[in-house]
Amino acid sequence: MESEKKKLVLKKKAPNRIELILRGEDHTMANLIVKLAIRKEHVTYAAYRIDHPLVGEPIVIIATDGKRDPLEVLKEVMMDIVRLSDEFLEKFGATAGKS
Repeated sequence: MESEKKKLVLKKKAPNRIELILRGEDHTMANLIVKLAIRKEHVTYAAYRIDHPLVGEPIVIIATDGKRDPLEVLKEVMMDIVRLSDEFLEKFGATAGKS
């Protein structure tokens, strides 16, 4: 049996709007992407939905005012997530597991 891999799948693309499917994810990653995206300049809308609570996958929507490509916003958000994760590990990783 082939293992399920997590994937980011571009569902729809317009000049100022994208819809992505987050394969193998739940609210956690979708919510993080949306919270960081809505803070970006020229982003007018960022949200996600899960069409079915038991078997659905998050669909993330990012829309801009046209002054930025929503894919570029997504790339920036993903780099922000990596940076924030690195900062978290730097601050708390060394103390993890110590009582």
